[in-house]
Amino acid sequence: MIRSTVVRMRTAWGAVRTELREDDRGDVPGWVLITLMTAGLVVVIWALAGPALAQLFQQAIDQVSSF
Repeated sequence: MIRSTVVRMRTAWGAVRTELREDDRGDVPGWVLITLMTAGLVVVIWALAGPALAQLFQQAIDQVSSF
C-alpha cells in the first residue's frame, strides 16, 4: 500500500520535473512585450504627473525653508 503510493508520487514528480525542464526557456517574446508595456506606462504616467509632482515637491521645500 505505502510502496504503491510512493511509486505514484515519484511518477507524478517525474512528470512535473519533465514539464518544468521543457518550459525552462520561458516565453521570451512575452516578457519583452511586458517590459516594453511597463516602460511605456512609466513614461505616460511621468508625463502626466511630472509637473504636479514637481510643484508638490517645490511647495514642500518652500515650507521647510520658511522655518
